[in-house]
Amino acid sequence: MQHPTGALRPVAPAGAVDGSDAGVESAVSCLRVTAPPSLLPRTLLAVGLADAYASVDSQVGPVFIAWNTRGISMVSLADDAGRFEEQFGREIGRPLQRVEALPARLARGVGRRLAGDRSAPVPVDLRGRSPFEEAVLRKALEIPSGEVRPYGWIAAEIGRPKAVRAVGTALGHNPIPLLIPCHRVVRTDGHIGQYSMGGPEVKRRVLTAEGLDLDRLETLARHGIRYIGSDTTKIFCMPTCRHARRITAKHQVEFASLPDTRHAGYRPCRACRPMAAAA
Repeated sequence: MQHPTGALRPVAPAGAVDGSDAGVESAVSCLRVTAPPSLLPRTLLAVGLADAYASVDSQVGPVFIAWNTRGISMVSLADDAGRFEEQFGREIGRPLQRVEALPARLARGVGRRLAGDRSAPVPVDLRGRSPFEEAVLRKALEIPSGEVRPYGWIAAEIGRPKAVRAVGTALGHNPIPLLIPCHRVVRTDGHIGQYSMGGPEVKRRVLTAEGLDLDRLETLARHGIRYIGSDTTKIFCMPTCRHARRITAKHQVEFASLPDTRHAGYRPCRACRPMAAAA
């Protein structure tokens, strides 16, 4: 078609949509499809605004583990799904859906971590925790399997040596027990103390499964023994330190206090850092 100015004007093919708002809206309406019901939950999960959970076997039996793309967000005994969902809603406040199993990669990491491998890649989501609480929980991650540390050790290690009671409170509200091993933190006198996920008996089961000799630990605690030294290296450790466990009986020296170790000319172990426990 010849345009009045003499230029050629393109002719729209038959059935084409005109450029008006009504024409575009009409064309787009033809493209509408109903989103699958699973799209919203998957999208929320992908951006960390919702969590999924599944049951996993552990040293204390089945546990529920909740997670999102940022990491594990909650762990609890799998005794009642409804109760777990209520607890999650109360403490975390995000949507939660139950699924068959953890993603394969995350499941492998969780399995290794539950077996005592601290290097296993298991991200955790600690949103909502204060900087102090997060520091306490991340310090607990450093305690090796089969060993324990007193509350005062964590307080000193994070630069808050007088906050021993607050450390206990933070660990008592640990949302990710087993994977963040608050069960490896004990009272200053050596007794194992309480445990938020099932009480002292569950704590004993977990520590025993990790290879800790609880009878010996509690015997030492009753006799007021806080440190074990080697008369060959002149190094002293906390009783459950892997280096202390290598000392043969005839070369072990028991100490009740830090001044006793100093008087005997012993120096602290660099692995378990008993000076922090003394602080």
